[in-house]
Amino acid sequence: MIPRSRSTRGGARCTVPLPAVAVAVAVALTVAGCGAGVKAQDLFLLKRTGASPHAKLTLLINEEGGVQCNGGPVLKLSDHALVIAKATQEEIKEQAASHMNLPPRSGSVFSYFLEDENGTVRFSDNSLHQPGVLRQLQLLVLETAQKVCHLPE
Repeated sequence: MIPRSRSTRGGARCTVPLPAVAVAVAVALTVAGCGAGVKAQDLFLLKRTGASPHAKLTLLINEEGGVQCNGGPVLKLSDHALVIAKATQEEIKEQAASHMNLPPRSGSVFSYFLEDENGTVRFSDNSLHQPGVLRQLQLLVLETAQKVCHLPE
């Protein structure tokens, strides 16, 4: 590599290898662009269905508290809701890994399908033998739909 020199103010010479400058600029542009496509890992995808007119809901929640409501723009969970979402995802690992499926009983209003990196869980609002975490999840979904997504319930 042959250094090229250029004049600076006052007539002094500055010797900088031009290919090195080009490499530095390319690296800086590449690093600046790296974060553009990075997104937080998803905690879980939850789909709710049911007989109610406003039952249909899809929530995609990521580990930084971003939430997409029915495929819309990414909105933000409160810190408290994010803590609950993370705790729920952590607590539901075993059920998801075993693909828990709790059938609805007569009179069910909502059915839920949760998918995370561990597997899936299917249950309804009145399924028998629900672990407490599923009731906690139903409350999180209701509050997120109302307070974050601003959907009628």
